[in-house]
Amino acid sequence: MQIFASGNLDEYKLRDLIEGDAPIDGFGVGTRLDTSSDAPYLDCAYKLQEYAGCPCRKRSEGKTTWPGRKQVYRVFDTEGYIHGDVLTVCDDRQEGQPLLVPVLRGGKRVDGPEAISVLRDRAARQLRTLPRRLCVLEGQREPFEVTISEALQRARAHG
Repeated sequence: MQIFASGNLDEYKLRDLIEGDAPIDGFGVGTRLDTSSDAPYLDCAYKLQEYAGCPCRKRSEGKTTWPGRKQVYRVFDTEGYIHGDVLTVCDDRQEGQPLLVPVLRGGKRVDGPEAISVLRDRAARQLRTLPRRLCVLEGQREPFEVTISEALQRARAHG
């Protein structure tokens, strides 16, 4: 018989169960995966970034946004680990791997759904590229580096 554990599991409880050699074959993580005890809901608002092909942005104090359509490029070090990301405007090619791809056009899906095995393999490959410093639960960690491109900074100055 296999044992499957679920219910209020978070990364700390998982660590403790695994390190304690609990005889568990699988885990179900739901509530604590998409919510946080210190911020139990997602507080978000829609922010218009482009209107009629023209970049725009919010300028309210403490709520400013970067204007226009964007792209994020993931940069890797010489060993294949993630070094950081570059945020830029969509037509400003940068070094690295582009992360944002269209999934809808005209209200229709661009491609059909991917098989769960394809999604699982992609997630596993991406996890293997995380630098070790980002794989610890506690202790001092260097922040993840996100660079704002010169093109996006110029767009903000002119928008």
